[in-house]
Amino acid sequence: MITLGCLLAAFAVAPLIISDVHFRHLMIMLLLYATLSQAWNLIGGYAGQVSFGHAVFFGIGAYAAMAPLNQWGLTPWIGMTIGGLIATIVAVIIGVPVFRLKGHYFAISTFAVAEVVRELFSSWNWVDGPIGLDAPVLDPGWANFMFYKTKLPYHYMALIIFFLVTYVTFRMERSRMGYYFRAIKQRPEAAQAMGVNISFYKQSALMISAFFTAICGSFYGLYVLHIEPATVLSLDISIKIVLITALGGAGFLWGPLLGAMIMIPLQEYSRIWLGGTGMGIDLIVLGALIVLICIFEPRGIVGLFKRFTYKKRNE
Repeated sequence: MITLGCLLAAFAVAPLIISDVHFRHLMIMLLLYATLSQAWNLIGGYAGQVSFGHAVFFGIGAYAAMAPLNQWGLTPWIGMTIGGLIATIVAVIIGVPVFRLKGHYFAISTFAVAEVVRELFSSWNWVDGPIGLDAPVLDPGWANFMFYKTKLPYHYMALIIFFLVTYVTFRMERSRMGYYFRAIKQRPEAAQAMGVNISFYKQSALMISAFFTAICGSFYGLYVLHIEPATVLSLDISIKIVLITALGGAGFLWGPLLGAMIMIPLQEYSRIWLGGTGMGIDLIVLGALIVLICIFEPRGIVGLFKRFTYKKRNE
């Protein structure tokens, strides 16, 4: 927890020292994807259920915050809460059939579900289908969660969400549920033989992960002020979340943050330096990094640190 406190202090002070708008945007996106990856880490890293459908929950959160605000003027804070609850219910509906599958079949089924949901939102007239929704222009402030002259409030809100999800993961990692998750990931048959309700704990991991992912989706929608199925329900979001976690170290508390600290700056600055000609170069570099890490250290960057520390102790 001391390490977490130091990191929070660093992230809190950084935008005050560097006032560049793009740097602050970079920090917000870094924290957002670190949080998304930490939420995915609960189901994919600890419980070992690799999902490519988390864009569903992200999109639900984004639309739950934006649609009531756009249509009825409902405060986005209520919409954010509703989005988290709806995503949790959807996680139960999705989990009942897909958890009957294992391995690659489970991963493919989550991908299929995400594509179906994206098509449904693209055809839904109440949310303007493929055009998407624009946030109305409201008075700036925390009540409407809109700020036009500064990005600092968004930064600190992203930091708070990151802290909450990381703290929940920290507590879960050391709880009975955390041990059950790891047992399900490593030896599901043995865990079941010992009396662990595998279906219940898989479903619990997905529900918690879905709730936090939806909160992140609501935050993103209110940050960019425009959402559409092609962005908030895109397969790219799901893949990016998985890649960031795998790069940093799936199943480790600090893996998502380390992965995001490499992936997000690489993505943002490759676009600046290379412009349109650099489209996708970040994914190429990231893919090469993941291939190398999988060859030399499948546990990701955290695994490399652990290996280095172990060698130092034994020298």
